[in-house]
Amino acid sequence: MKRDNRKIAFIVTMALVLAAFMLPAKTFAAGKTVMDLLGATKAKITEVTPQQVKGEIDGGKELILLDVRDQEEFEAGHLPGAENVSRGLLEFKIGKVVPNQDADIVLYCRTGARSAFATATLQEMGYTKVRNMDGAFKGWVEAGYPIYNRHGELLVKEFEKQE
Repeated sequence: MKRDNRKIAFIVTMALVLAAFMLPAKTFAAGKTVMDLLGATKAKITEVTPQQVKGEIDGGKELILLDVRDQEEFEAGHLPGAENVSRGLLEFKIGKVVPNQDADIVLYCRTGARSAFATATLQEMGYTKVRNMDGAFKGWVEAGYPIYNRHGELLVKEFEKQE
């Protein structure tokens, strides 16, 4: 009896596999790449340049700079006065870090991708003034703006991520 059940299960499985190969290719091509998702996300969010953010900081605008990189990246160097909430913990921690959903928040990461997704997430959570810094940390450094770490203010002459 057990042997018959195994045979039936095998035949059914093989029939499903064969049927799957006979489906139109379009069924399998429906997946999206991360670049597809990023493009769609960026179309739904507001972005600002590092120069605009620096101008707002210098002008005294009250901003919350939210660095969504991992803690080790943040500790190596971050924008002046930035708060750190890793992208992976954002939904869990944002309510404690920024309880005011009307606060003016600028998010950034190393290149702008994680922060773009995080910006969209905060919008979905009800935050009304969230913007992604296009160019991100890399653009900030390349513009010649200072960064900070436990040693104080730093000026970086060249940006290169070390693996």
